[in-house]
Amino acid sequence: MNIIIAGAGKVGFNLAKTLSIGHNVTIIDKNQEALHRIQESLDIMPLSGDVEDSRVYEHFVSKNIDLFIAVTNADNVNLVATLMADSVLNIEKKIVRIKNHFYGDTLVQEKLDIYKFIYPIKLTSTTIASLLEYPLANNVKFFKYTDQRLISIRSAQILHTKEIDTQKVALVGIEREKKFFIPKEPTFIEHNDLVYFFGLEADIQAVCHKLEKNHESSMQRCVVYGANELGTAIAKELVEANKSVKLIEKDFALCEAADEALEGKASVIYSKYGIETLFEDEGLENADIFICATDKDEYNIAKCLEAREKGIQKVMAINNEMEYYSLMHSLGIIVVRGTKMSAYNKIMEEIGSNGVVIEKSYCGSKANIQMRKFFADSPYIGTKIQAPKVKHSQLFFLRNEQLQAWTQTFQVQENDAILAFCESKESAKVKQWIYEL
Repeated sequence: MNIIIAGAGKVGFNLAKTLSIGHNVTIIDKNQEALHRIQESLDIMPLSGDVEDSRVYEHFVSKNIDLFIAVTNADNVNLVATLMADSVLNIEKKIVRIKNHFYGDTLVQEKLDIYKFIYPIKLTSTTIASLLEYPLANNVKFFKYTDQRLISIRSAQILHTKEIDTQKVALVGIEREKKFFIPKEPTFIEHNDLVYFFGLEADIQAVCHKLEKNHESSMQRCVVYGANELGTAIAKELVEANKSVKLIEKDFALCEAADEALEGKASVIYSKYGIETLFEDEGLENADIFICATDKDEYNIAKCLEAREKGIQKVMAINNEMEYYSLMHSLGIIVVRGTKMSAYNKIMEEIGSNGVVIEKSYCGSKANIQMRKFFADSPYIGTKIQAPKVKHSQLFFLRNEQLQAWTQTFQVQENDAILAFCESKESAKVKQWIYEL
């Protein structure tokens, strides 16, 4: 594909790094330092220019552009860049990163013929709200076309997989001591494993109870540390879910802005000297969960550990830098992707997915899910499909919300779906096979 990326920040850089394998990628920005870093690191064409200037795109008038991605830090810049590029070029698909969710409630997307708006702040804040609805979970992923979920949990007990009803719940991954694998034979789940289950919510929760020492009640009392855009959005999402929220911030101006945005529905606490003295003064030790949402991973880790020392059992940190992912996991901190990582992963999922195939990653992109749906007009209805031979994977087919291991040939029926859970090193092979069906 011919791909143009507007914006050479962290999201643009990571997209270019991934997409440059097998595609022709050009990244445009007027930040010379960012372009120099890209030129030194990646085998792509960096172009110096203002993404809002239509003349920049005249370099590509002789080409059909398959994908235009606008990922600067400013909504108006992304929208204008998309408009300018589209006025000059023949673009097949446009993806735009947007901070302000209200754009999705207008005709902007339709008028600009944008394939997908990506809302990273909304993605992160709704992920946290979803986790509070699943008290035993470390992470929850939802899927189009099915009620099945991918839910991860940190094991507090030893359990043999023979005790799991594999007709209802599939064990599709274990991260143990920073190493991830997909078990294909019966095995033991060990203490402190991060375990990934796929199935219906109630069935997974039944398994989760076997792995927990104490069954946690629902999360109602929430503390959010950091009143930046993300922290305020998280607090707002929790308030709308009828949670009791205390939002802590050491910048008075951010406190004022957050209090206005939350319309007095959450307690916004100004803490110039951190949170050490607040636990007793504000009763924070009674919280069910502590969420640290600053843009500094080291700070998020430190504050989560401090909260745990004060008696809060469930602590959650926003992960902005991939290198801190494993450390957070090893410390028993629930990890939620920050806005930049959410934007990157969501865009890659959209690029890898279409109306028939859905692609998602999990365990910090150490593993990949490919799901293909067979609709009424599929030429495969009534035909038999043989399971491919792929190491480091598990294959299933889904029929009437019943999950079945796929090891032999099965005859496709309308609304069936096939699912492949594989380690990242196998994802390219699986993706090629599933698209060629």
